[in-house]
Amino acid sequence: MMPIDVDSALAALQPCRPTLDARCVKLPLREPFRISDHVFHEVETVVVRLEADGHAGRGEAAGVFYLGDEPAGMLRTIAEARGWIEQGIDHATIADRLPPGGARNALDCALWDLQARRAGRPVWHLLGMAPPRPLLTTFTIGKAAPAVMAAAALAYAEARAIKIKLGGDGEDADRIRAVRAARPDVWLGVDANRGLTPDRLARLLPALADADVRLVEQPFPVGEDAQLAAFDLPFPVAADESVQTLDDLDRLARFYQVVNIKLDKCGGLTEALRMAERAHALGLSVMVGNMIGSSLAMAPAYLVGQYCAVVDLDGPVFLKADPSPSVRYRDGLIDCPGTVWGGQPTSGQSSCST
Repeated sequence: MMPIDVDSALAALQPCRPTLDARCVKLPLREPFRISDHVFHEVETVVVRLEADGHAGRGEAAGVFYLGDEPAGMLRTIAEARGWIEQGIDHATIADRLPPGGARNALDCALWDLQARRAGRPVWHLLGMAPPRPLLTTFTIGKAAPAVMAAAALAYAEARAIKIKLGGDGEDADRIRAVRAARPDVWLGVDANRGLTPDRLARLLPALADADVRLVEQPFPVGEDAQLAAFDLPFPVAADESVQTLDDLDRLARFYQVVNIKLDKCGGLTEALRMAERAHALGLSVMVGNMIGSSLAMAPAYLVGQYCAVVDLDGPVFLKADPSPSVRYRDGLIDCPGTVWGGQPTSGQSSCST
């Protein structure tokens, strides 16, 4: 079980009456990023700023594109909520008044950041956590031709864990073999992003076994999870798109061995910690993932990662420029200084233009 009591931590916090600012931020990518059914050329996020008593907290969210949870709509949701937010909020109010998704995530994380700065103590301390430690993270390779993906794997010279995106087409086995041949030294996982059928998964099994793949993420479309029951697989399978919130865990736990928790899906750090606690209780391994975003979006997820068997927090790697202060990637690890979010106050922070 997780050594953390979220309810006790929340009970010790005081509501506040913040002023609100929210805006969309465009984050250009170094190059297009491809998954089975989508190509990203840039990422747009919403950054929320809450200010009270001379302190300010921030949170960033990208939303969930495949659910239609886009930044423009998130911004409208937050604008419509301005009245009750500025009258006084706590984490329970945010959860009660907003549905899971990006708007709630940005607000929840901004409030945690604000509370840490008002208290003069980092968020991990407010939660009763041990000081966060650097975490081994996967580095993701977007769907491309096998030779291109092999070259990308070599370019991640310091990576100790790599996750590759599959396409659900006839090249997937070659993609897996090419990346493994290029990097025989790394932990290797694959992410189908709902792009496989049972027949295609069955045909991939030899390549997955030969490449010593340690995790297969979301092979089938949402709603077709029960088809996994027909397989006796030698590797764990992770639910991503199929599990959005806490309510999905009990219903789907029998089909998966791992759950990928993303703050944009579930609506923030508070819900993510509850999900991790429940997943552990159900005997599931926990993975923390991210939509592509800046270090500001990675930092709250980094706290969830302290309780995870698999960490996938490489979003800033794909950006042309990550706003400062930023997380650090070194020797295959992610380390998040408190100056990024949820730690000690800092001055002179820069931000992207809107």
